[in-house]
Amino acid sequence: MRMNDQEYFRSCIAKERHLAQLLGHTHIEECYESAGTLWDSAQALPQWTRDWAACGPLLAAHGISVGFDGEGATLGATHVQFSDHPNRDRALMYGIVKEVIFRLEHHKAAPAVTCAAS
Repeated sequence: MRMNDQEYFRSCIAKERHLAQLLGHTHIEECYESAGTLWDSAQALPQWTRDWAACGPLLAAHGISVGFDGEGATLGATHVQFSDHPNRDRALMYGIVKEVIFRLEHHKAAPAVTCAAS
């Protein structure tokens, strides 16, 4: 069941915050004036669940395989349903972030990833 737009937006921000913490960002803030953008000190963090320029490097750095079925996609060990997201692009980006989080949490020897903010 798909959540409303505001709940979905907040879940994207939560995934991005979690990933940022796993990547070593420690002073994460979200300013009212820039809702939806996480900051580590004065540096804006990538919008991994919402921007292919930020998400694509995660896919490549972690060697995530992508498989499609009629209803969704499998990204490594993560499966996403297209119907749970606004569109297929957003579903894939969300799934990539979810898979990277899984890999970083469960495979401590995962490669370090550096993603430039766009």
